[in-house]
Amino acid sequence: MTERSLHGNDPSVLRRLNAAATLRELRDGGESTLSGLAGRVGLSRPTTEGVLGELIGRGLVAEVAPRPGAGLGRPARRYRFRAEAGHALGIDIEADRVRLLVADLTGEVVGGHRAPPGPDGRPAGRIAAVRAAVKECLAAAGIGRRSLRAAAAGTPGVVGPDGVVTRCAVVPGWEGVDLARDLGRSFPCPVLVENDANLAAMAERWRGAARAADDVVCVLAGLHTGAGALIGGRLHRGRWGAAGEIGMLPELGLLDTTAVLVTGADPGSGASLAGLASAGPALDDAERVLAAAGRGEHAALDAVDRLAARMARGVAAIALALDPEMIVIGGPLAGAGASLVDALRRHVPPLCLSPVRIEASRLGDEAIGLGAVRLALDRVDEDLFRVGPVRGATEPAER
Repeated sequence: MTERSLHGNDPSVLRRLNAAATLRELRDGGESTLSGLAGRVGLSRPTTEGVLGELIGRGLVAEVAPRPGAGLGRPARRYRFRAEAGHALGIDIEADRVRLLVADLTGEVVGGHRAPPGPDGRPAGRIAAVRAAVKECLAAAGIGRRSLRAAAAGTPGVVGPDGVVTRCAVVPGWEGVDLARDLGRSFPCPVLVENDANLAAMAERWRGAARAADDVVCVLAGLHTGAGALIGGRLHRGRWGAAGEIGMLPELGLLDTTAVLVTGADPGSGASLAGLASAGPALDDAERVLAAAGRGEHAALDAVDRLAARMARGVAAIALALDPEMIVIGGPLAGAGASLVDALRRHVPPLCLSPVRIEASRLGDEAIGLGAVRLALDRVDEDLFRVGPVRGATEPAER
């Protein structure tokens, strides 16, 4: 059997390459016998056995107990990827709450937690609330902090390549916060920070409405409306992390979307909508309007249609710029009912030059957290399947 080889025949590189290929096959293909794994990876049986011994020593692979009733004779030894050998943490930081998801190394979610944003709303208090929420989440899931191999956080606003929030209109005082550095002090692992709409786009392709699509735009409709894009299956951030922020142009109708839904009705239906609104948070008021639209109330349906007509300019501009296969509508205003998505399906296509498929998010309010988990897992994969030396983790400076 021909072994894998590299130019130069460096034995250490060859061992790492064989280990990465074997580990990936076990993770993606499921448990296997020694002979079956050797055949799938393309290595000799002795080489595969040596690689498995190394991976078992690293805690990434385990031998599976023989199956009962396997027949006469000694059963074949079987091996599996240890998904529990580490975890990835996804953090969704919003203006009014913090949401967390923790997953094993195969992406299976094993814990979650929700918490308020902190008592005073200032950046230091918000970050402290995130740290407290992480502590509670890990404790409830029975996971030690040192089991985390990577963490990722999603936030509204523009996030620079260095993890600094350079612009944010939703979270007070958030501009200029070095979120990667401030959160990184609490973790013994790499910490990544990304825009919330970008993470939602990643989540929709991973586990949502866009699983079979490579060119995807995810539109998050909330207090304001932002967008994230995948091109050729890869997240498109732009040079400074501001790709998709066309909503900053008022002419495109993506600013103040929640306020427009609640208060932007014409005088003829304003009184009816006023009865649906309350003194509570704007998103709560918007959800009441959307719920009324779902019940078929004409004033609410008119308000949703006007909002969709306004938003359609911005959504169509993204479609014209990127020509995506699919646009996924997510965020609080999409999650409250199908009326906004249905209205956008009417208003956006006439403004586009090519067919565009518009789908509602299937992930609800977990989209950003799941996208953060996916981003963290991608970072873990860089280390698990690295042919060169693994980058070392840093010790946490704070707890």
